[in-house]
Amino acid sequence: MINIPSPALSIVGRHNSGKTTLIERLIAELVRRGHDVGSVKHHSHVGFDIDIPGKDSYRHRAAGASETVIAAPGQMACVKTVEGELECADIVRGMPGHDIVVVEGYRKSGLPTIEIMRAGNEADARVAEVFAEGARRGWPLGTDFTQFTRGAVPPADDEAREALRRAEADSRGAAGRASGEHFKTQHPDHADISNKLPTANTVAVVTDIDAACEAAALYGVPAFGFDDVAGLADFVEEHYVRPRVTVVIQAGGESRRMGQSKATVPFAGRPLICRIVERLAPAADDLVITTNEPENLAFLHAEFPQLRIQLVRDVYDVRGALPGLCTALESARNPYVAVVACDMVFASASLVVAEALAMNESGADVVVPVNKHGFEPFHALYRRAGCLPAVRAAIDRGEKRAQSFFGEVEVFEFTQDRVLEAEPMGGCFINANTPEELHALEESFLEK
Repeated sequence: MINIPSPALSIVGRHNSGKTTLIERLIAELVRRGHDVGSVKHHSHVGFDIDIPGKDSYRHRAAGASETVIAAPGQMACVKTVEGELECADIVRGMPGHDIVVVEGYRKSGLPTIEIMRAGNEADARVAEVFAEGARRGWPLGTDFTQFTRGAVPPADDEAREALRRAEADSRGAAGRASGEHFKTQHPDHADISNKLPTANTVAVVTDIDAACEAAALYGVPAFGFDDVAGLADFVEEHYVRPRVTVVIQAGGESRRMGQSKATVPFAGRPLICRIVERLAPAADDLVITTNEPENLAFLHAEFPQLRIQLVRDVYDVRGALPGLCTALESARNPYVAVVACDMVFASASLVVAEALAMNESGADVVVPVNKHGFEPFHALYRRAGCLPAVRAAIDRGEKRAQSFFGEVEVFEFTQDRVLEAEPMGGCFINANTPEELHALEESFLEK
């Protein structure tokens, strides 16, 4: 079973800012659009339980079980004892296969963050004032405002420092009635607004406060109203939801060095193409196999009926990597196109997803792994709209190499470190060109 990592973002705000209501509406809208959504709720207090004392599962835990699974038709819950508090990244890593995971809280997780500020909430209003003041004075988004309030603001910014001091004093309640430390103990959600300001990870603001809208505009961050759930969903869908990907497996046909079609050569007792399909299907919203022998691969429809595989002939009579890439791009139904050669025995669905998320983030036209051997264009991701015209133009010039058009589009180089982060086992680009190479790979596979 290949676990596809889920992209995630966090929605944060102060106590009573409306986080849960907004998240509920955003999840409903994303699900309505056909996305699989997971969610995480950060509970700041020690000790909670999802089961009722006296119930059987509760009694299991009370007896000392460190992990209890509660299972019923259509539902399952797990309560597990852990040391300390898990990092948000570890929690999300344990939730593979979602199009997006929406996290409530975990401001310091490093996730892309959507900040909520509501006019009816006094703490939000104070934060909005400080947020706007920092934006007006050109402080970088994510400035450590705590340092400014402790005297680190340049002399010219005395007025700003004093405004921040007043805001923090206000956030502690009536000055003189309780010390700051006592207030932090009694009111942890309101104690120190400098720790609850937008950070460098803030990617959007949801607010009805004019000062917050002003700050967002100065920082170049989009701002949405509380009722604009559709607009917020559009933003999340465009930048953070797992993109829809067409996976194209290139299986051109006869291979002179292999002595027969690579697609149908036996591997571990089955045609090699079956292994590649099974490895890449988890990352495919649409699966295409480009081949000059569709009649010999028709058995795949019966083998994988749920995948609705398209078998597509090359659109060009001439052979070459670039014409094959053009066929892949033309046959794709989705905006992102992963192209993988059928002889890459350890092709990785996780790498495809990581490349798609990098394309989402970077806006690049090509996300291509790069190592000491150069580019790996046949385990790369292509933006159909940006690449197809450039590929056609390169073919018209007589080019045949896959990367011959890279100079005309925006290319994101996916480093070896990032490849290994996505696929720790490595080996994604190993291919078999001869029976001897394939046999060696088969022996390695069977030994594992």
